[in-house]
Amino acid sequence: MSEDLWTPHAPSDPEASIPRGRQEAGEVAPGSVTLIIPTFNEAGNIGELLSRLAGSLPAHLPCAVLFVDDSTDDTPSVIEKAALDLPFPVSVLHRERPAGGLGGAVVEGLERADTDWIVVMDADLQHPPHLVPELVGEGERTGADLVVASRYIPGGSRAGLAGNFRVAVSRGATWLAKGLFPRALRGISDPMSGFFAMRRPLVTADLLKPLGYKILLELAVRCRPAKVAEVPFVFQDRYAGESKSGAREGLRFLTHLAALRSATPLARMVGFGLIGLSGFVPNLFALWLLTHAGVHYLPAEIAANQAGVLWNFVLIETLLFRDRRRHRHRGDRVARFALLANADLLLRIPLIALFVARLGMEVLPATALALVTTFVLRFAATEALVYLPRRTGTGSRGKGS
Repeated sequence: MSEDLWTPHAPSDPEASIPRGRQEAGEVAPGSVTLIIPTFNEAGNIGELLSRLAGSLPAHLPCAVLFVDDSTDDTPSVIEKAALDLPFPVSVLHRERPAGGLGGAVVEGLERADTDWIVVMDADLQHPPHLVPELVGEGERTGADLVVASRYIPGGSRAGLAGNFRVAVSRGATWLAKGLFPRALRGISDPMSGFFAMRRPLVTADLLKPLGYKILLELAVRCRPAKVAEVPFVFQDRYAGESKSGAREGLRFLTHLAALRSATPLARMVGFGLIGLSGFVPNLFALWLLTHAGVHYLPAEIAANQAGVLWNFVLIETLLFRDRRRHRHRGDRVARFALLANADLLLRIPLIALFVARLGMEVLPATALALVTTFVLRFAATEALVYLPRRTGTGSRGKGS
């Protein structure tokens, strides 16, 4: 990945060029803050954002601002000009390849931050800058590991959401997330918020696998903060530019939910089984088309089974093993998955015969037991032979697609 990290702030005090979160090498100032702001073509918002931050951050708060920028416009140069006369250091990490979207940008910022606190906010001024010290102060006062700016507690409002459709989508996404993760999101009324503060020791960047822009959901589910606090905020109108939300981000959000929900082996096995059941639909539909076209039922059965296999492969790749696709080429993964799926048919009949002949079982329970046995074996083999990293070293790894 090509990237560029620079600090345009150049104060006259030589010690001020060190981010104010660090006093000396290896020493972190108490209450120090890194403000991480992911940007994508936000040139029209930068000057006003930094001006409001300068007017909101108290002098006693050791704070540095890090923009993680995926822009294709002149946002980095606008930041450079706007940051020259600010009382806090401003840095820009420009990413040529925006891996992980907004969530990936935040994670890259986290990897570079070494302050007590991290605050994440958007650049479009829908998140009011004057609340930054209040978020950190609430965390210090309550001992919370995570402080969320919420639109859904008394004093908060979603006024800046444009139109009833976006309001409905936001509320629906909130209910869905809280329904899927009731324990992890307990105490968080607004898991879709992109404005929050967290203690840096809470986060292990290696655990995070963000997809899209709901980074708070990722942090809450994977890092499990011991104590959460909330501060109300009024979601503002966008200052300049256009919203990046859309149907594509909605699909990424649903995929992200599925990936988080299937993070444990048991959850993956359940998902694997449900996807396998759904594969009967394309299987039977393909069989109907082939037999009505005059194909003999035996080759039609074999061909139709491949339609179900392909359906299962696409869903399993997208929903269960999205983060493991880089270990092998796509063609390699398809071939291995198809081989295991078809071997399942060949193994089932001998197992049924074994259960009937050796264990004295009736045909129906023997068939049911064989189905369960081959399902468990197929899941284990798929995870181990298709999606686990190779053991031959990094030099032989294929690139995923």
